[in-house]
Amino acid sequence: MAVENENIIRMYTIMLTIRCFEERASLELESGNIPGIVHSYIGQEAVATGVCANLGFEDRIVSTHRGHGHCIAKGADIKRMMAELYGRKTGYCKGKGGSMHIADFSVGMLGANGIVGAGLPIAVGAAMAAQLEGRGKVAVSFFGDGACQEGTFHEALNLASIWKLPIVFVCENNLYGVNTPAHYAIPLKDIAERAKAYAMPGIVVDGNDMLAVYEASRDAIGKARAGDGPYFLECKTYRWRGHAESRAFADLRPAEEIAEWKAKCPIARLERKLLDEGMVTQEELAAIEQLVLARIAEAVKFAGDSPWPEPQDALEDVFSVAQGVSK
Repeated sequence: MAVENENIIRMYTIMLTIRCFEERASLELESGNIPGIVHSYIGQEAVATGVCANLGFEDRIVSTHRGHGHCIAKGADIKRMMAELYGRKTGYCKGKGGSMHIADFSVGMLGANGIVGAGLPIAVGAAMAAQLEGRGKVAVSFFGDGACQEGTFHEALNLASIWKLPIVFVCENNLYGVNTPAHYAIPLKDIAERAKAYAMPGIVVDGNDMLAVYEASRDAIGKARAGDGPYFLECKTYRWRGHAESRAFADLRPAEEIAEWKAKCPIARLERKLLDEGMVTQEELAAIEQLVLARIAEAVKFAGDSPWPEPQDALEDVFSVAQGVSK
């Protein structure tokens, strides 16, 4: 099934928005405007975009500590995202969650997660809810190669399989867990091979080719919607930046390897296709970039102009507060 030109351009714009948001977040962190830590999604934009383009707001996703790309691709408001990174009251979690805990249930984004592998069982729960609701909705679990060594990974795949849940497991294999190469930690060339142990289809796709991700996830999501059970999609990709935007995490990956993957930029790859096939002109691409940059600048201004939480706000949105504790 051919993808309409307008849809491809829309997905290109989402990819560029993710890239520009992450670049600006890095600058704002370095400038001291963002407290805490940020894990950049630069280089992996094709995965979140290609997968989420096949989802509606009632479909649910669960993200990772590297979650900004998933949030944007699922339709989250970049103003509220930036405000959350700034720690401001107008942020998604009122400034209390920060980069790794952004959520927007209204668009089906059940949250980023600071614990490696912790999102997998949450996504299984979302898939069970979708199955019980009976409206043909699906859940998607995003996770990295590092999460595949966690017990939650195996438990989640096993439950999804025996209950035949409408879920797609999307492994973003960026080849490293912090600085540990995946080939050192995993005795398999393709992580998707593990899907066989849980009686579900597992395929490998070029995670830097947005259209390849889009088509593969469209098929996987379609089968999950139809009641065929879970599906496993491994997207081979690469993060351009270190594990985190922090001097506390040295990047020990080979410089030549980083340069090699930057030459495979997913955004530049799609730009070439758009230009070669006459879908857009260079001037139109420049106009899209200016529009995206203007939206990012608005988000930064919104965040900077937003109020800080008050000390008493720490007692809001919690399950319980101890009152009158006696000695």
